[in-house]
Amino acid sequence: MSGARKGAPDPKDAEEAGATTVEEGVIKSVVFHNDATGYTVLHVEQPNAIGPARGREITIVGKAHTAWEGEEVRAVGAWISDKVHGRQFKAESITCVAPRSLSGIERYLASGLIKGVGKVLAKRIVDTFGEATLDVLSRQSARLSEVPKLGRAKIAQIREAWRSNETLRDNMIFGQTYGISITKMTKIVKRYGPDAIAIIKNDPYQLCRDIWGIGFATADKIALSVGIPRDSPLRARATISYALEKEAEDDGHCWTSENDLLLHANELTGIPVETLGLALEEEISEGRVVAERADGEAGPRRIFLRSLYWSERETARHVNRILGSPWAFRPVDAAKAIRWWEARAGFTLANRQSVALERSLGSKFSIITGGPGVGKTTIIRALVEIYAARKLRVVLSAPTGRAAKRMAESVGAPAQTIHRLLKWNPATNSFSYDEENRYEADVFIFDETSMVDVKLAADLFAAIPSGAAVVLVGDTDQLPSVGAGNVLGDLIASGAVPSTRLDDIFRQDRSGLIVANAHHVNAGEPLEVRHGESDFYFVRCEDPATCLSRTIEFMTRRIPSKFRMNPLEDIQVLTPMRRGLLGTENLNFELQKALNPSGDSVTRGGTLFRVGDRVMQLRNNYDKDVYNGDVGFVKAADAAERCLVVMFDGRPVRYDAGELDELVLAYATTIHKSQGSEYPAVIVLMHTQHYVMLQRNLLYTAITRGKRLVLLIGVPYAVDQAIKNNPVRERRTSLGERVRGR
Repeated sequence: MSGARKGAPDPKDAEEAGATTVEEGVIKSVVFHNDATGYTVLHVEQPNAIGPARGREITIVGKAHTAWEGEEVRAVGAWISDKVHGRQFKAESITCVAPRSLSGIERYLASGLIKGVGKVLAKRIVDTFGEATLDVLSRQSARLSEVPKLGRAKIAQIREAWRSNETLRDNMIFGQTYGISITKMTKIVKRYGPDAIAIIKNDPYQLCRDIWGIGFATADKIALSVGIPRDSPLRARATISYALEKEAEDDGHCWTSENDLLLHANELTGIPVETLGLALEEEISEGRVVAERADGEAGPRRIFLRSLYWSERETARHVNRILGSPWAFRPVDAAKAIRWWEARAGFTLANRQSVALERSLGSKFSIITGGPGVGKTTIIRALVEIYAARKLRVVLSAPTGRAAKRMAESVGAPAQTIHRLLKWNPATNSFSYDEENRYEADVFIFDETSMVDVKLAADLFAAIPSGAAVVLVGDTDQLPSVGAGNVLGDLIASGAVPSTRLDDIFRQDRSGLIVANAHHVNAGEPLEVRHGESDFYFVRCEDPATCLSRTIEFMTRRIPSKFRMNPLEDIQVLTPMRRGLLGTENLNFELQKALNPSGDSVTRGGTLFRVGDRVMQLRNNYDKDVYNGDVGFVKAADAAERCLVVMFDGRPVRYDAGELDELVLAYATTIHKSQGSEYPAVIVLMHTQHYVMLQRNLLYTAITRGKRLVLLIGVPYAVDQAIKNNPVRERRTSLGERVRGR
């Protein structure tokens, strides 16, 4: 192989001219490789180059699907002079092929390509087969028995690793051809195995149904690349499902009217409405989506994703089952129990608290709602103590780990997340507790239920015995659930479930403004700020860059110093958006530099995860028993293996390279992601940069996340706009109608 074509310009001349040229050689080392983008930095030897270039080493940068030491590489591009790294070859394309020289083959086998094969064993294999080594591994692997001191187990390991690598390489080349990142292609191969390419070519849209992290846009791009026509029935049907999913994900709707759905799908892809209408009927006939017309309703049908349709139906069925079933235990005499508890507690409940407790004790299924400081926790504690006196089995649970922990601490009884309560079984890909195997308990009390979406509600209520009593506690003024549905609001609106709203404020001291300001915001009133000692401060800051620097200053120095808090464990930065100077992505980058600037690390995409970092899980991973919104700390990082170990509540969880996209840094998080959590201190950013997100329930939710301190940094106008902006954005749901029996 030649290092540069005969007659090719000298590198210095090529650099000056910016001319496109070709460089070839053998990979000496892979300096850097980004699995997500394919960006690669290679040190390349050119032993066979012509003239003065012979034997030199060069640096090649560009995108490559995979690259291993010892491989021969061909790069097309131009020479540049980098201000930091000096002269390097910037490649438009990089092609790596198996080496042909004995030294190259030996280095290739020892590069980590085959797990368990190091330099010594690689040399023995190459000494045995010479230039035929790679052919033996690919086509005559039984001959590995000819290698001295190589046992059966090691031979089997080498054969399997080589076969898997060849399959992976073929898939990676295919993925690169069609713009699929290394990380996503790794997930695809893991899901589909050796048939991945065939499955993708047959129906690329299957990817967005089966692979987390691959959306419709990526699948659609692949589909068009492999030759699927723009107006094909396959694409039209995929567009219908995607439009419904987008409505559910973006706005929490469970259904969309038929006309709106077809128009939205047409806007997304340009497929004619007539073609989309036919595709809709096919999706309905195959059961992927469901069409329904409400009783007495004329006009367009309601169109549901099948999963959301059945989740609503099952949720309603189980609520009515519990409401309509006899008690499994002798009902409590509410008036007598309340007098007993007040005597035990040493104080008298307020009128609305007494009503809420009486309704909960006297109802099979009940709801308690209200803002912060109105006594919801007092009612939960009273219920637990009253039922405990009756020797009844009481279960406490909440949607997130932080909410469950807070519930346990405030009530003085064990609590767990809903997911852990139901116990995921990887063998059956379902919860262990369900309609066929219900959880054995007498009373179920769930906190922060405004966060519960309709899919989780269906699973949860299915697992509750008919004779049990159920109490839902939540705040309907907070942001709604991230997932589709409006479970708490729909059940209240149905009128079928007894509910009580608490509105008298109890949790407030003389200097305390957190609770007061939360209620001011909820009522559309201006914030109250006092000079001197307080638990609520507002720092006016117009310039975004100054807001950023002040945020770092308060989190790293001023709050820890004044309030004796640990910035990594006690202080959380909250912001409305992910993008921009004051979005979570940039805030996490800057806060990581300030709080955790050095140590072992692993890079995924544009994010560097370092030992000690606070991170958040982005999706429910039942196999790992880690769920969306769970927060942990990076305990170990292995750059060679590209893996992390994260501690969640004292439990280590390993993340391999293909799983790192499930994590984000969590020094700062969106207000939406903070739901269900409470922190000793929160720094809330509210700026005109966030204008499109500014609304009352967003600010209300942010303020109610702080337990001991809330620091609001931003523009007064932005805060005023958030308080004034209180749009009524009703989600399209039908749970209330179903509970009423319509």
